[in-house]
Amino acid sequence: MKQKKIGLVGGISWVSTLDYYRLINEGVNGRLGGLNYAELLLYSLNFADVQAVTWEHAYELLRDACLSLKRADAEAIALCANTAHLFADRLEAEVQLPFIHLVTETAKALQQAGHATIGLLGTKFTMEMPFYRDRLEAFGITVLTPAAQHTRDYVQHTVKEELGRGIINPETKARYLSIVQDLVSSGATAIVLGCTEIPLLISQADISVPVFDTVQIHAAAIVDYIVS
Repeated sequence: MKQKKIGLVGGISWVSTLDYYRLINEGVNGRLGGLNYAELLLYSLNFADVQAVTWEHAYELLRDACLSLKRADAEAIALCANTAHLFADRLEAEVQLPFIHLVTETAKALQQAGHATIGLLGTKFTMEMPFYRDRLEAFGITVLTPAAQHTRDYVQHTVKEELGRGIINPETKARYLSIVQDLVSSGATAIVLGCTEIPLLISQADISVPVFDTVQIHAAAIVDYIVS
């Protein structure tokens, strides 16, 4: 069958982009069999460039990557980072291609599983800015995040300085699991790993309530689009 050609904006970080590439190819092969794998275009940003301008000012970097993928005949775009979805609606309007929206797909998965109150872990931007919370709340989902500023700062620091570099620290894992337990104690019936690096550190095997890995959810939606 003729696949749809997806453009991925990755490198944010490259460590999690590897998981996207693997999951999408495995998913396409699982659906189509044989030697069928995904026909993909990947624009891998230099994460240092994003950090230099900061996420709040990364729109032009993301836009240029998306436009490059459009010129290469991508039929749809996927941003391989939760925080990049800060600009997803604006990018979709300017680039004029369909975007496979990570937060929308996560909200659908949560709704289908019947979760009305979730705990969210991600970058400071994901946890503190309205773009993520508002989209989940539009699906009737209440979002809990770590209450203390220093806790959110800790998650931000470790995502950037450890997980984004591929560093797995047992002490960091223990601290994350303690943060998760606090969210569960506050009423979360599920935990959303709202950063593509966090699944490198913790997974369903570590946590008593259901865990929603946004990389896996997003990759599955990308596979659905490719083979649709």
